[in-house]
Amino acid sequence: MAEKTPFEFARETLKQLTVRKLAPTPLNYQKIYNEIAQLPIEPPFPADRLLDIAKALPTKTPGQQKQRGLLESAIHQLNWDGVKNALMAYGGFSPAAPDNGKPGLSLVDPPKTLPAPPIEIAPAPPVVTAPALTADFFGQIARMIEFALPALGNDDEHFLAQTQTLLNALRDPGNDAVTVKQMIAQYSHRLSFAAEDQAEIKTVLLKLLHLLVENISHLSIDDSWLKGQTEALMAACVPPLTLRRLDDVEQKLKDVIFKQTEAKSRAVQAQEDMRQMLATFIERLAAMSQSTSGFHEQLEASAKLIEQAKTLADIAPVLKDIVGATRTMARDSQMARDELHGMKQRSEATEAEIAKLHMELDRVSTQARHDPLTGALNRQGLDEAMAREVSKVKRQDTPLCMALLDIDNFKKLNDTLGHATGDAALTHLATVTREVMRPQDTLARYGGEEFVILLPDTPLDKGIEAMTRLQRELTKRFFLAGTEKVLITFSAGVAQLAAGETGPQAIKRADQAMYLAKRSGKNRVLGA
Repeated sequence: MAEKTPFEFARETLKQLTVRKLAPTPLNYQKIYNEIAQLPIEPPFPADRLLDIAKALPTKTPGQQKQRGLLESAIHQLNWDGVKNALMAYGGFSPAAPDNGKPGLSLVDPPKTLPAPPIEIAPAPPVVTAPALTADFFGQIARMIEFALPALGNDDEHFLAQTQTLLNALRDPGNDAVTVKQMIAQYSHRLSFAAEDQAEIKTVLLKLLHLLVENISHLSIDDSWLKGQTEALMAACVPPLTLRRLDDVEQKLKDVIFKQTEAKSRAVQAQEDMRQMLATFIERLAAMSQSTSGFHEQLEASAKLIEQAKTLADIAPVLKDIVGATRTMARDSQMARDELHGMKQRSEATEAEIAKLHMELDRVSTQARHDPLTGALNRQGLDEAMAREVSKVKRQDTPLCMALLDIDNFKKLNDTLGHATGDAALTHLATVTREVMRPQDTLARYGGEEFVILLPDTPLDKGIEAMTRLQRELTKRFFLAGTEKVLITFSAGVAQLAAGETGPQAIKRADQAMYLAKRSGKNRVLGA
């Protein structure tokens, strides 16, 4: 007799439900189906209780987050094997090998299950097993310790010696695995103390830096340039610290310091011009005083001669001398006035140039490498941030996603509601994006209504999810154009940086995906 198919089992199950007058619930269907197919009857799957347990598990590390996700997936799929393997991997245990002697679960070998009725859901995703204690595994631990050493300092010679001893043991293939495990356990205790010391040192240094910067700001209340620098430093010193934030402040301060140096040079030159002008003024004033004194003396002498004159012939030479002296006096006064006027014009020109430098300094202090409208990075800032992230990918072999998004129907928005509303839309998008982004993500205005978001430590699927979350958030957030509510949507393309690829090449792929999203109906996110 031919073996019945699952379809025939299902049809017979439905008949028995009718004959026995049972409600067609999944539990009754499963029970009768297993009875007809001679399968073991499993108790009801406590999905709700298991989900409560899963939600109570901690997710402090990426590994715990991953295992909890696998656990929740197995619960939703009612898969006991998946639940068991996820819990064992969560606790750091390798799932036991099956009784048939085959290898345990892996990424390429999904768990085997008994034949199931047609309504049973597919098995849960496989769980990665813990690596064996091999020489390669110990070598990976040694490299991990070496990578962490720069963050722990080199002040404790005993700790450094203990570290070197452990590294030698990890790389010695002749050492017993149990002995090495014991050395790692002892080292971990010492490592925890060293890490706590470094964390405390960093906290104290931050406090000292805060006190120093705050004191400088109090001493220089009227210096707006220095105030801007100290505010930037205070903002950069607020945990959690990131190299990106510190690098941005460093570049901003370099620009400000350069402008300050230039302004100081101009100010010194202006002071020198002013000093020369005052010296010339005093010199001319003294000369005028001397000339005036001589003129007065000559006038007095001429007056005496006029008093003694008896005829007009005696007075004529005296009047000629007086006219000559007067002309000389007027000529000297005119020359002094012209020279002082020229110095005044040069001084005013220098003052205007210094004022221009001050305005440029203020602009650089607040908007260096940032788009003035949205506050996002500009193209120069994006290039620098992208170079840092690409370099990090090459050093640490971590994924990096680049998302390019473009506001839908932006030209129509500008034409119907005006450019002021278009600017408000750009600012609104940037504001919402910064609220949704992680601290390590970077937002930059790529041009016009286009923005680029750098997503470090993010694979392609997670990058697409992040852009989709941003789209959902924008649908909840309107902004007002007068009395009219305006909804902003965007189309985006996401590309993960490939091996050997440059940042601009990845953005170009994301741009192509974005155009495909536009042609597919807009308000979409596509991966490149």
